[in-house]
Amino acid sequence: MFNMSQIQIGWRDILDIALVTFLVYRLILFVKGTRAVSVVYGLVLIILVYFVSEEFGLYTLNWLLANFLGSLFLVVVIIFQQDIRKALSEVGAGRMFRSGNHQIGEPALNELIQALISLAASRIGALVVLEKSVPLGDVVEKGVRLDSRVSKDLLVTIFYPNTPLHDGAVIMKGSKIVAAACILPLSSAGAGHSSDLGTRHRAALGMSEETDAVVVVVSEERGRISVAHEGALNVCPDEARLREILLEKLAR
Repeated sequence: MFNMSQIQIGWRDILDIALVTFLVYRLILFVKGTRAVSVVYGLVLIILVYFVSEEFGLYTLNWLLANFLGSLFLVVVIIFQQDIRKALSEVGAGRMFRSGNHQIGEPALNELIQALISLAASRIGALVVLEKSVPLGDVVEKGVRLDSRVSKDLLVTIFYPNTPLHDGAVIMKGSKIVAAACILPLSSAGAGHSSDLGTRHRAALGMSEETDAVVVVVSEERGRISVAHEGALNVCPDEARLREILLEKLAR
């Protein structure tokens, strides 16, 4: 009979279990609601099939799965390379272990929203990235450095057609415009997104997939404002909804 009194647990064991539990909990929160969840389900199913094939003596299937699972670490790295890169950058920025604190000031937020509403009404395309905990220095270096206070007039002027800085994205950090005419990575996830998305929307999604930034895009064809965050695109039908989504995404 199993005797619980034979088990000796010291403070190191408790600390070890607590640390592993905390890391697993943070990992679950990190992948929750992302594409990684469906891949994890698929891997768990394959592992279950492997044990079932072993139990029922299905040698050929068991041999195939054993060889596949033998390279599981490499497979996981290849499948999740983008998510691993994002996770490591967020760990480096400390985001996984603290809540977001990159709130834009109320006056700057009002200026940004009024600029976006004005641009949408005029059917002028725009792309604005709001930096959070992951530094965007490599993106800023590819653009034109501004370091200016956020204002509606400045943002509308930047995106006015045929001006030198209108093509590309504006990067904002807190209540400052850090740079303009920045080139963003395009989304690599063709599946799951509408096929009629233009380059500006794909760039917004691509940036939100690789970083924790909040990206606002104004469609010049439809005059519609959308917010991209964590690889998802939210359409904002009016000013109130735009403000609500921005505050929600920036606080996460």
